[in-house]
Amino acid sequence: MTTSTEQLSTTTLLRFATAGSVDDGKSTLVGRLLHDSKSVLTDQLEAVEHASRNRGQEAPDLALLTDGLRAEREQGITIDVAYRYFATPRRRFILADTPGHVQYTRNMVTGASTAELAVVLVDARNGVVEQTRRHAAVAALLRVPHVVLAVNKMDLVDYAEPVFAAIAEEFTAYAASLGVPEITAIPISALAGDNVVEPSAHMDWYGGPTVLEHLETVPVSHDLTACHARFPVQYVIRPQTAEHPDYRGYAGQIAAGAFRVGEAVTVLPSGRTSTIAGIDALGESVDIAWAPQSVTVRLADDIDVSRGDLIAPADDAPAVTQDVEATVCHVADQPLAVGQRVLLKHTTRTVKAIVKDIPSRLTLDDLSQHPAPGQLVANDIGRVVVRTAEPLALDAYADSRRTGSFLLIDPADGTTLAAGMAGQSFAAAAPGDGAADDAEWDF
Repeated sequence: MTTSTEQLSTTTLLRFATAGSVDDGKSTLVGRLLHDSKSVLTDQLEAVEHASRNRGQEAPDLALLTDGLRAEREQGITIDVAYRYFATPRRRFILADTPGHVQYTRNMVTGASTAELAVVLVDARNGVVEQTRRHAAVAALLRVPHVVLAVNKMDLVDYAEPVFAAIAEEFTAYAASLGVPEITAIPISALAGDNVVEPSAHMDWYGGPTVLEHLETVPVSHDLTACHARFPVQYVIRPQTAEHPDYRGYAGQIAAGAFRVGEAVTVLPSGRTSTIAGIDALGESVDIAWAPQSVTVRLADDIDVSRGDLIAPADDAPAVTQDVEATVCHVADQPLAVGQRVLLKHTTRTVKAIVKDIPSRLTLDDLSQHPAPGQLVANDIGRVVVRTAEPLALDAYADSRRTGSFLLIDPADGTTLAAGMAGQSFAAAAPGDGAADDAEWDF
């Protein structure tokens, strides 16, 4: 008989994030998912029931399963990203429940940056609003390959199919124009449990999957080992002991791809070349290592390699540049202005930089570009040109979410100013059908 541990070891892992406007029911949906999939411990449910009774509610408020901060419970809103881990016999999940308030859009960037799927909630009474568009744009910019539109509170519109159909059509057209390759619309009531885990008895006109069924069956095909091989050096190991007098290893986590002993590599930004003499993983030598393993790489030649350098295959190395053109999501309260001095953090490398230009700011209503805004304020999405003091080995974000992303940081206090994606912003839609070309999402 297969044990539960053995079952989990053979299931796939899906990272997904929830997003939507204020009071669309994100936390309630997450609570319903956890509750109805039997992923809530008895003492957790008892604590929620107790807190709900103290607030005068007869039924347990499932949103309290994710809203853990006191301020969140008092105001009935989500402020910080809440991560939850649960599993079914078919798949394991890491869920990021992100806030809906405009001023917390920065948290949605954090939650969706590693997600393979985003669930965007819409209140059936309100339809697609500006914050819905903002979250769809962020999901598209971050190259989240699967987007689910959950039209919530269908019970408050009498489970009317035309209401759902109109919202689904508007959102799908908008997301497709951003280049999102797959959009799935599901009508739900998180409060009543309709189409969350169990099919709804009130919407016989809907024949698609429930939210959980879709989460369990959506293909998770992204394979880091198939990407361009990249190894950011985090630490140089020089024991200089009697046992290892000449040992020099470069430790870090493989960001993408695979490395083999004997492979010719280039160290960037210097451009010096060498051959991998050995790879150490968990104290033992191995012939091959792949993402996201943490390893120590030894080179055949004694060359200058330090923290922040990038090791890549000699025949597949990224271009080195000091002029970074990118799309950024501005996440700080203080504006980002032309001429501002910043720090740019890319993988394990942090360099001084200056904002040379802000060519445009994205207008979410019609996806038009507002030219030369001069600055970006909190939650703005815009194009920037940054000049770095030292060269960087930067991939396009469309090719690699890990080595194509970076942070802009305030050098005065270390505040994160913006999250950046190098290269083109939105993926191009495939001609004819409005769907994104799969090649645009091969990262």
